[in-house]
Formats: sequence, C-alpha cells, structure tokens
Amino acid sequence: MHIQQLKPNSLSFPNPLEADDRGLLAFGGDLSSKRLLKAYQMGIFPWFNEEDPILWWSPNPRFVLDLDEVHISKSLKKTIKKEIFEIRFDTNFVQVMIKCASAKRPDQDNTWIVSDMIEAYSELFSLGVAHSFEAFYEGKLVGGGYGVIVGNIFCGESMFAKKTDASKVAFVALVKKLKKQGFKLIDSQIHTKHLETFGAKRISRKEYLTKLSNALKNSKKF
Repeated sequence: MHIQQLKPNSLSFPNPLEADDRGLLAFGGDLSSKRLLKAYQMGIFPWFNEEDPILWWSPNPRFVLDLDEVHISKSLKKTIKKEIFEIRFDTNFVQVMIKCASAKRPDQDNTWIVSDMIEAYSELFSLGVAHSFEAFYEGKLVGGGYGVIVGNIFCGESMFAKKTDASKVAFVALVKKLKKQGFKLIDSQIHTKHLETFGAKRISRKEYLTKLSNALKNSKKF
C-alpha cells in the first residue's frame, strides 16, 4: 500500500480508513497546532522516533475506555482512600511530558516524545486543548500523564509513575473529572496493559470514527 506524503502547504490528510495494516497512514508535514487539531478530529495522531520523519497513524483496532465501564480494583481503591497523593491538573504540563519521555517502557528502546513533540503539545496546552493530570508526593511530581481533548473524548497520550500507583491514582481522578464534565470516552489509541486493567477494550477503527463524529457534535470543557 502506498503511504502518502503530506504537503507542507496543505492541512489535508488521507481518509483514515486508507491506513495500512499497521495503522500507518501518512508521513511528513509538520506539528503545527492547526495540523494536529485537524488530525485528532479525523482520528489520526503522530507517532515517530527522533530519526524518523513525522509519521501519522490511525490504527485498527482502536483501544478505548468507556467512562461508564471503568473498573477500579479493590487494592487501588484502598490506596486512593489513604490519600497518599495530592492530585492536580494542568500545573506542570511540560514536566509531565518530559517525565513521560524518560519513563522506562519494556517494549520500547526509545521515546516518541521528542523535543518537537513537547514543543507542539505545549502549544496545544496553551490553547486549552491539551491537559495534564498529576500526582504529587511530599511536594514532588511522581506520576501522571497528558492528553488531548476532541469533542467529548480525551485522547490519552502517555503516562509515567515514579512511585507505585501514582499514575493510577491520578488516572482515576482524571476519569472522575471527565465524567463530571460530560466526557464519554478515553482513547488510548493502541493497546496497553495499564488501561486494560481499567476495562479498556478494542473496537474497530470504523466504530471509533463513528464515535468521534458524534463526539465532535458534543464538545465538552476540561
């Protein structure tokens, strides 16, 4: 299958249903806010290593968490009840991204959260489109993650934890906040064991795009 190269003077993307078996749809372009917003509104996101060109993806299946079907384990509920962590939102967005970039992941040798990505998503944060959820322990940032809002969907990008359960506790706080604001779905994009423990499941790309279309008609504020 031919992977299309994006034109620098155009924000247009191929139909996400044309992505190859891996989910790869296109390459090139830039990480401008306008292009990123257009991509997310079409169910497309950037994911690439530092030595690669910008790669654009729309995987099939998609991995999502319905906010009405979230499962919280008994052990995690006990941890939350202890109030070990202080939870904040949007107070350390760039630091969250930096810590996500440096987090050790068993299935990855390097990070896709390169300096250009940090700069691009920081701009989305300044526009009120990207947000972070944060766990603090004794005043230090020890867990959390960040993502992008598209309609009433929160597209989770990455998480990190420097202390056991820190990111999980922050994630539960995120879920509660999103539900309160009327959000319906967290998009994990691809399968992660972490989100699977909360009840995330695979759906077809076509089903996700339908949910995305409905989400864009029902935008919510973080």
